This record gives sequence, C-alpha cells and structure tokens, in this order.
Amino acid sequence: MTDARPAAVVVLAAGEGTRMRSATTPKVLHELCGRSMLGHVVSAARELQPEHLVVVVGHAREQVTAHLAAVDPDARAVVQEQQLGTGHAVRVALDTLPGLSGTVLVLPGDAPLLPASTLGDLLTTHALASAATTLLTAEMSDPTGYGRVVRTGGSVAAVVEHKDADDATLSLREVATSVYAFDAEQLVAALGRLTTDNAQGEEYLTDVVGLHRRAGLTVAAHLAEPATDTMGVNDRVQLARARELLRDRILERHQRAGVTVVDPHTTWVDVDVVLEPDVTIHPGSQLHGSTRVAAAAVVGPDTTLHDTEVGTQARVVRSHCLGAVVGAGADVGPYTYLRPGARLGVQTKAGAFVEIKASSIGDRSKVPHLSYVGDAVIGERSNIGAATVFVNYDGVDKHETTVGDDVRVGSDTMLVAPVSVGDGAYTAAGSVITEDVPPGALGVGRSRQRNIEGWVARKRPADQGKQP
Repeated sequence: MTDARPAAVVVLAAGEGTRMRSATTPKVLHELCGRSMLGHVVSAARELQPEHLVVVVGHAREQVTAHLAAVDPDARAVVQEQQLGTGHAVRVALDTLPGLSGTVLVLPGDAPLLPASTLGDLLTTHALASAATTLLTAEMSDPTGYGRVVRTGGSVAAVVEHKDADDATLSLREVATSVYAFDAEQLVAALGRLTTDNAQGEEYLTDVVGLHRRAGLTVAAHLAEPATDTMGVNDRVQLARARELLRDRILERHQRAGVTVVDPHTTWVDVDVVLEPDVTIHPGSQLHGSTRVAAAAVVGPDTTLHDTEVGTQARVVRSHCLGAVVGAGADVGPYTYLRPGARLGVQTKAGAFVEIKASSIGDRSKVPHLSYVGDAVIGERSNIGAATVFVNYDGVDKHETTVGDDVRVGSDTMLVAPVSVGDGAYTAAGSVITEDVPPGALGVGRSRQRNIEGWVARKRPADQGKQP
C-alpha cells in the first residue's frame, strides 16, 4: 500500500437506484453491518488521507447530503443537477477543485466492500506505472452488466460498456469495477473531450481510457482479489449478498483476534463493534452500533445488543439490550430487556423477564425475575423480589425511586415513586409502598388477612371435593 496521499477522492453517489424499489431511501443510504453503503465507501476513502474528499450527489440530494454531514463532516457534497453520466459527474466534482494536481481516485458510492488496502494497492500500481489512468479490474464468473476490459498486448486498450459491447467483447470476463486512479491534469483534459455518442447518450468515464490510449499515454490496471471486494449493489438481492460477505469479513477479523464465534452463519456484528479477546458469541446473536464487549464475556445465544457495553466476564443470555451498561461479572437473562440508561454494576443480576430502564443497579444487587425497574437508583447488595414494579409514571411525569444498600424488597411489591427505601430496610411481600421506608425498617403496605370459616360450604357447595 502506498504512502502517497491522493490529491482528491471523488465518490459518485448521484444515481437514483430504481432497482432498489425504495420509495423512501436513496440507494447509497441502504445499510449493511452498521453503516450505509456510502458510509462504507467514504470510510475506506478517508483511510487514504486524501487532500480533498468530494461526493457527487443528485437524486434525493437533501437526504444524502445530510447523511454525509453526519458520517464525515469534512467531506464536500457537490450537486450534479442532471444525471448526464459518470464522466459528467466527475467533471462537476473537479470544477470545484480548480488547479488540482496529483492523483484523483474515483469510486462508486454503491461498492461497500471496497477495502482501503485494495485502494492503496491501486494507487501504488498507478504510481509505479506513471500512468495517466489506472483501472481497478476484476475477473467475474458472470460479468453481465459490467464494462469489459479490452486489452492489446496485455495493456488496456479500452473499456466497453455492456450495452455497447459486441458478442466477442461480451465474452470477456475481466471487467472494470468503476474504480479509477487518474493523473488529475490528464483527467481534466480528457473530460473536456467526452461525447455522448453511445447507447445511453451519456458522458462515460470509461471513455477516458480510450482517449488516453489514443494519446499515447499509459493506461494501467490493477486486478482486485478477491473479486467480491469490488462488488456493486444495485438491488436488494445484491445488498443481502454484500451484507453476508461483509459479515463474514468482520467475524473473521474478530476470530483471528481471539474471539470465539460459535456459529458465524447466525451471528451478525456491525463494523464498529469492539470485541476483546476471549469473548464468546453464541448462535443467533446480533451486535450493533457502538457495542463493546470486554474480555471473557459471553453473549448469547439469541441476544441482541445495540450501543451496549458489556464488562469482563459478564454473561448476557437471550436478552435485548439497547443503550445499556452491563458491569463486570454481571448475569443478564434469559428474556431480559435493558433499555437506554440501564446501568448494571459489578456482579449484578437481571434475571428472567426483567425490564430495566434509566436505572442504576449497584454492585452485587439482584433483580432476579419478573420485575420492572424504571427511573430508579438501587444501592449495593440489595435484592428485588419477584414481580416487583417500580411505579414511576403518574400519567404526566416520571418520578424516581431510591433503594439503599442491603435492602430486601419483598415479592409483588409496588414502589410508587417518588419514594425511597433506606439502607438495610425490608418491604413485606404484596405491599404498595407510597411513603419512604426508613433505614432498617420493615415497610408494610397491605391489609391484614382475614379468613372466613365455612365460606365454601355456604357459597360454593358444588365445588367441594372437586379435583382441580
């Protein structure tokens, strides 16, 4: 990979992408593994440290420009008012960079699998060949739809678009991937000579190859391996295939770094997820967004983590966690829902059918099962009995409950916020707690039981002796 910085990277993202059949999402904004297609391309381009990064937008420009500003604020969006071809799009971009010299890299916005390493190798080939144009090519078993690379004596003579190719040219399997390195000055000169004399009536960027060749300039090529790295996405079938390939690449990187992925075919990990060595991911798990999992933690099976932090040696089983923090050695699940703001301390437990939202659970405290904890602060070493509900909403506002250290909340307790339970206090099972419980006290909020002798014989005589 070369150390030379390209003078500019131009990303072509102006097309409509009608084959995606989407009424709401522009083609390049469809997502895979935690980023849009455009986000993946821009990220790879940014690794090359270009002096300028320009994205040509057209269809749904407001959405694409807003997304670009979010993923790479330093990139410049340039509008192609009319989609008159790839050559025209590059010319529109370069018009905003007058006097540019050096290497211009042109990338399609719908090639999310392109790694920065391959782009760096292309730049190296371009520099070593002192070329005016260097193509990134690939050998395709089915090259349908791609421009074919025509060679003469081993060197590139032309790129012929599929619609303009004759039968002999269509039999070629080496294709242009719409990725190019150009000498900036030679590119500008050639763009000014492009015509629309072709089946589409557009200015083809591929025609620059022929112009440079006829001018006696060097046209080089770099063969990408594997060819799937150059895959473009034109419909949702191809999007699913690209997502699968990217997933495999991500998981392989983590596995080689010491992560155990029990079943890669049912495991999905976004590109920005951080996994430390000796993490184990069980089948059916999905890790999304900015999720981080520390060493020796276990995730899954059947677990989804969004923007969640899991501490070392913690275990999260059959649970859904969104914007949560799970402390070291904590035990979560099964069937647990940790919502945004849930923070579990060291060696805590959030057991079966527990939901926690905007609450802090202190070290070694437990919410074992069938409970809802919302807008609460729970101290250390406390236990929340089964079927406890933190009643945090009065119909208008949310209120907070505070539970101290070493508290025992009895099963089926309703804690009606705002309320506090002091250190070392207890609540009786089945209580509705509406007033603060002092430290060390027992809070009882229920009526005394009374038994009515003989009631069944008088009121339900037919039920006597029946088996349940």
